Amino acid sequence: MEIFGQIVGEQLSYCYGLDEKMQKLKRKLENLSSREADVKKELEYAESLSLKKRRQQVQNWLTNVEIIERDVQSMEQALAERRLLGRVQLGKRVEELSGEVTQLVEQGRFPEGITFEAHETKGDALLTTKLLGHMFQVNMEKIWACLMQEEVLIIGVYGMGGVGKTTIVTHIHNKLLEDPNTFDHVFWITVSQDFSIHKLQNDIAKVVDLDLSNVDDEKKRAAKLAQALLRRKQCVLILDDVWNHFLLEKVGIPLRVNGCKLILTARSLDLCRRMSCQVKIKVEPLSEEEAWNLFSEKLGHEIALAPELKDITRSVAKECAGLPLAIVVMAGSMRGVDDICEWRNALEILKETKVGQEDMETEVFQVLRFSYWSLNDSKVQQCFLYCSLYPEDYKIKREELIERFIDEGLIDKMKSRQAQIDRGHTILNKLENSCLLEGIIDYLPHEKKFLKMHDLIRDMAVRIANVSPRFMVEAGMRLKDLPDEENWTEDLEKVSLMHNKILEIPSSASPRCPRLSTMMLQYNGLRRMPDSFFEHMLALEVLDLSYNAMEHLPNSISNLENLRALLLRECDQLNDVPSLAKLTALRRLDLGHTGITEVPNGMEMLVNLRYLDLFAHNLKMIPVGTLAKLSHLQYLVAYRSSATSKVVGEEVASLRKLETLHGQFCEVHNFNAYSKSLQEGGPSNYLLQVGSDDPDFTPNESDMFEKRVILKRCNISRGGEDPLVLPNDIEYLYIQECNDVRSLCDIKSLKTATNLKASVIKKCKGIEQVLSSSSLSSSCILPLQSLESLRLSFLQNLSDIITCDGSFSISKFPPPGFLSCLKEFRIYNCPNIKKLFTPRLLKCLHNLEEIYVEDCRHLVEIVAAAADEDEAEEYKEKGIDTIIFTLPKLRFLQLWDLPELKSICASNAELVCDSLQDIILRYCRKLKRIPLSLPWIDGQPSPPPSLQIIKAFPKEWWESLEWDHPHAKNVLQPFCHFTRYV
Repeated sequence: MEIFGQIVGEQLSYCYGLDEKMQKLKRKLENLSSREADVKKELEYAESLSLKKRRQQVQNWLTNVEIIERDVQSMEQALAERRLLGRVQLGKRVEELSGEVTQLVEQGRFPEGITFEAHETKGDALLTTKLLGHMFQVNMEKIWACLMQEEVLIIGVYGMGGVGKTTIVTHIHNKLLEDPNTFDHVFWITVSQDFSIHKLQNDIAKVVDLDLSNVDDEKKRAAKLAQALLRRKQCVLILDDVWNHFLLEKVGIPLRVNGCKLILTARSLDLCRRMSCQVKIKVEPLSEEEAWNLFSEKLGHEIALAPELKDITRSVAKECAGLPLAIVVMAGSMRGVDDICEWRNALEILKETKVGQEDMETEVFQVLRFSYWSLNDSKVQQCFLYCSLYPEDYKIKREELIERFIDEGLIDKMKSRQAQIDRGHTILNKLENSCLLEGIIDYLPHEKKFLKMHDLIRDMAVRIANVSPRFMVEAGMRLKDLPDEENWTEDLEKVSLMHNKILEIPSSASPRCPRLSTMMLQYNGLRRMPDSFFEHMLALEVLDLSYNAMEHLPNSISNLENLRALLLRECDQLNDVPSLAKLTALRRLDLGHTGITEVPNGMEMLVNLRYLDLFAHNLKMIPVGTLAKLSHLQYLVAYRSSATSKVVGEEVASLRKLETLHGQFCEVHNFNAYSKSLQEGGPSNYLLQVGSDDPDFTPNESDMFEKRVILKRCNISRGGEDPLVLPNDIEYLYIQECNDVRSLCDIKSLKTATNLKASVIKKCKGIEQVLSSSSLSSSCILPLQSLESLRLSFLQNLSDIITCDGSFSISKFPPPGFLSCLKEFRIYNCPNIKKLFTPRLLKCLHNLEEIYVEDCRHLVEIVAAAADEDEAEEYKEKGIDTIIFTLPKLRFLQLWDLPELKSICASNAELVCDSLQDIILRYCRKLKRIPLSLPWIDGQPSPPPSLQIIKAFPKEWWESLEWDHPHAKNVLQPFCHFTRYV
């Protein structure tokens, strides 16, 4: 008992000692509380000055005080209850807290004070307009998110003049001022058009309260300015309306993580790139409904518009083309107007000039026009103005525009046509990046790029071209007659009447336009033109009469000796073209899809011709020797349907400057003559047909390739007699109704086609297998190693994809690399094939992404069991009971109308396809098992993570399927759609 009493006494004594320690701690807390009142006052002061760092320090101090106070309260409660257990830990914690409180008291004095930051503010909010439109909000969120990322130091906001760039960044500026947890300082600079480094330095120095008046040296000014910005630490500098590229170091703008960040607005993506903007955000015009909402708000009617005014006011708003600045100015000019006559007058003026009001002229049109002048390249400016010749809202093909620029001489002569095309793309990119053209992508059937001119931009261009150079633009105006005679002035340089309904030109019409260089009359359905129409247009250089219904052309065309481009495409009624003998300046002649039966008289005289399209169905022949005289040709399309006409291989081969050739050779030996010439270099783009009697026939998928050969209804093996010679660099090979080959190996020259990407074999009765070792020697280079797409259809005698007859070791066949690049495999209507892939072949197909199998009536297995006894023995020796086939990239599996299909792979095999997205199964009634290897989670199968849909038909068949796991069907059921359609 004495010992027990001693222990209890020691514990009580320890508790009393704790009481004393706690009393000391509480006295320290009182001192801390007295500092807390002062600290809270400092917090209010810091918040009033928007001092982010000081505010954060004070808030952290106050939070730590709250934590310690809660800990002390807990310990007081424990002591009051005389808890003896854990006394040692309790005592240690009191001592720790005592030290922490001492430290907090000292920190609470904030000895460094706020002497620097007390005199600094973030800035004043700027006046701005209300943000309207979904994309404005999206862009705001993008900019804000980027500002919050430490690694993003410079953000570019670009778009056409008047689209709302300044409005967006003004809202960002004001939001930064309002949010206390962002940056310490925000500085706004409007960069004027008369930009200079010296002036910009002065503007920035002014907002940071730095005096540079006595410093003239640019480098010293930059150093002082950088120091001033660095002292502000976390700050954002906004440069609005930047027109010129400059080096930040020359100005004195130091970008740092947790330091200075920069936002700039500009009119072009190119400038943002040159300024090294890490993030570039394009501001688009408002949608029609958003534009109307903004117009209505700025119009400021106290009462609803009268019903008769609603449509016309909407039309006026629409004419502002979604540009907020244009909308605001126009709505302001019409505010308070209730007279419908005034509204109609305003709309008429807008339609004529699209700028109509004086304030609109100064606020919007001049901004847009300055974008044009700032291109600083007369050729680029002319290219821009040329786009205004197209109708409003017209989607212009990039390639077409570039061809036009070449026709017009707007792209200088260069060493190759491709170099000119590259220059054209560069010009269009510059115009697009400057927001003077809008890029559009059409993804169907294949991705194509178009350009579009914003309405207001086009109106600005037309207005400029009404002065110099003089354009007359009446494109897409539904005209039925030529413009009146007084419009055909002698100073006209370009006339666009395209996309109208001018069916006939009066016999008396012969405009006197001696300076006219371009006439665009395409897409009119024009039937007749008088012979004298071009008599007084002898300066004409580009004449486009495409897509019209004329049978004859005016004889006056024969005297247009300055003509550089004559375009007659799709004039399918045209069967007579006057003599071209005098048109020796002609560089482009497009007779594609015309009705001509003979080449125009004098065509052999066109020695400067670079571009010739003779894709004419009724053309009987090209006189031998004609093409050889056109030695400067870079682009040639020469198809005819006549079985008696020929493209002479040797003659075409003599055209050494050809970069594009689309030609039809009706005999293999002519094709071979040309193909052999390609070994010494040739076109970078070719489409060569042999034997086809359908010149319109070009498979859709071939458009994806630049070097194509189509073989149709011709003998391509020919034993040892002049066998087919394919170009070494061929990318796409199409074979149809060529019945003299048993496999691709019979085409000997295919062995050197190491860049072949796609092949289609269709309706070839002799084809028994795609590849056979009987046609190969062990030392040859196997074809198809680069093949990415293989399509087989209507091959009545196809029995195997690949066969080995013993000339190769079965264990080494197929050889490594065979079909290793294959991504797409399609097989349709091949009734005799019973098994598609052997296990060894499947191992080669690790890049396969798509499998389509349809209407192969006797197909039994997709993946056969062991192809031979050796392979079966190999599995047995390794003790493999379940064979795993892996197609790691397979995304799409379609099995259609396969009435005899019994298995996708053997019963002791599984198919692992971790990337599978779509499964389509239709009319495979004998198929009883889907051998998909499903991933397992928590001991249960789960669907492949990539799976999106299963389309199965009929439903009764799906319900009867057997599964390797009883829950597999339930796992896949949510993905099922029971339909016979894709």
